[in-house]
Amino acid sequence: MKSSIRAWVFLTLLFFQLASAELVYFSICLTWAKREVAGFTRDVILVNDQYPGPPLDLVQGDEVIFDVQNDCPFNVTVHFHGIEQRNTPWSDGVPGLSQRPIDEGDSFRYRWTAHQYGAYFYHAHHRGQLEDGLYGPIYIKPSNSEERPFSLITNNSSELQAMLVAEEDTSPVLLSDWRLLASEQIWAAEEASGADSYCANALLINGKGSVNCFTAAELDALTTANQRYVLGNQSLTDIGCFPPDNVPTQGNYTHDLSKLLPTMFYGCTPSQSPHEVFTVNKNDQYVSWDLTSAAGILDLIFSVDEHDMYVYAVDGRYIQPVSVNAINLPSATRYSVLVPLNKTPGKYTIRMVSGTAQQTINTTATMQYEGRSQLNRPSNPWITVSGLNATADTVFLDDSTIVPFPLIAPASTADETFKLYIDHYNASYLWTLGNSSFNLELEESQPLLFNQTAIPSDLIIRTKNGTWVDLVIQVGTPLQPSHPIHKHSNKHFVIGQGNGTFTWDTVAEAILETPSSFNLVNPPIRDTSGTPLNIISTWMVLRYQVVNPGAFLLHCHIQVHQSGGMALAILDGVDAWPTVPAAYLHDSGF
Repeated sequence: MKSSIRAWVFLTLLFFQLASAELVYFSICLTWAKREVAGFTRDVILVNDQYPGPPLDLVQGDEVIFDVQNDCPFNVTVHFHGIEQRNTPWSDGVPGLSQRPIDEGDSFRYRWTAHQYGAYFYHAHHRGQLEDGLYGPIYIKPSNSEERPFSLITNNSSELQAMLVAEEDTSPVLLSDWRLLASEQIWAAEEASGADSYCANALLINGKGSVNCFTAAELDALTTANQRYVLGNQSLTDIGCFPPDNVPTQGNYTHDLSKLLPTMFYGCTPSQSPHEVFTVNKNDQYVSWDLTSAAGILDLIFSVDEHDMYVYAVDGRYIQPVSVNAINLPSATRYSVLVPLNKTPGKYTIRMVSGTAQQTINTTATMQYEGRSQLNRPSNPWITVSGLNATADTVFLDDSTIVPFPLIAPASTADETFKLYIDHYNASYLWTLGNSSFNLELEESQPLLFNQTAIPSDLIIRTKNGTWVDLVIQVGTPLQPSHPIHKHSNKHFVIGQGNGTFTWDTVAEAILETPSSFNLVNPPIRDTSGTPLNIISTWMVLRYQVVNPGAFLLHCHIQVHQSGGMALAILDGVDAWPTVPAAYLHDSGF
């Protein structure tokens, strides 16, 4: 009898989900225009005349038609970060892999189904255009059949209802860094100088923020012990950046630093620009935010003064909730949080700082309670401008302890193992992810989805449909930043990491010697994973199942590293290769 009831409930929910799914049209026009951001005017890619781009709100199961009109004076593509593109690999938005770039003046139709739920975002995937402002949030409302994890926080019915209401009304919070130079200016200066351009000019919350400058004495006081170790007898520049001639970060390569442009490493001019304000109602008990890093360079640390945050979803998927005070967000990661509204009504500072050692930089926003303020003092921070704990009680999220909800685990063994090596490639600004460097000009190649031999074979790995694959990411030389590695299409399990060199042929062999370095029971499941910070060499192992044949990119989401070649093409399921619809073969999608 109970099984019959469960079947009836399942079928009812399934019918409701199917009945509520819709065909959603979303149309954007891209233009290249002057816009003031962070108090300075520069050319920006505007999405429907706005920066950041407008939100795409969906319900799980919706079919999406996403039309792009390119009125910019250059080619573009749009990628839907974290979206599986199940059975629609031609809509992944990667030039040279799933499509040709959209020519200036042309249009293109992406079409895909929102199989997943949660927080994602769309962004440029042609050259360095992410750093020019082409990004906007995606939120996919979970179907009623998805189990929520909030009962792991409380069993109080009133609080549970408040959490459900907060999630129902969740808001995107786009976090980013910003440069005063356009991406093509940065790239040309990197090529001319040979230097890796690894610093920003401002941090933004929902596109708002200012350029903040510190005196030399303030920067000296803010310099951490780890930074001093790398700097040696040098100091941070006036934008809080490691200088361009710092050998540990640039490597021992030839440079012509006279070819660098102002504001890349030096030249801080403060600005006064609007900052973001979030108004909350204490009676709501909770507010839900989808923190999304659209940063091009830096990890970003986020906190709300005097308030805890329950992290309940990561990269669009529920986890067992964790109570923290600060979260480090590598580029392209998303953390959905519930903030308890249980403090004295007033204004509380939201702080965001660099989580990457190469730069000290910060911004703020405000969370204010509705009604009359009863807080007659500045709010107390959890974190410092340097990204350290401001109190002994500050709790930072430990990504390695994230547990999926409901629990899901990978296969106990993999069918194939690929070892991929990250390091500089004969220059500070060029990189490898594998045996060679993925040249930026390969974006203009015939798409691999159309022709599997369109680019050199040493930049491709091939898998078979249904198999489990281990990607061993080996970070070579020491003192590299954490590299946020993004696998297009399906999510992956982060099953292990460690220091030194991964000397084993397979994970099974490694587990025999160092079992504490691995978790096959309840590892995090992500679509973007940061490599361990390395004073020495480090490694990380990602395990995924091939379930969606097509040509997909694996790459570092630091934009200048991706442009510099830290990328690899994965041809998933070559034994079940999809047939590309004629509309996509003819570059329109219509």
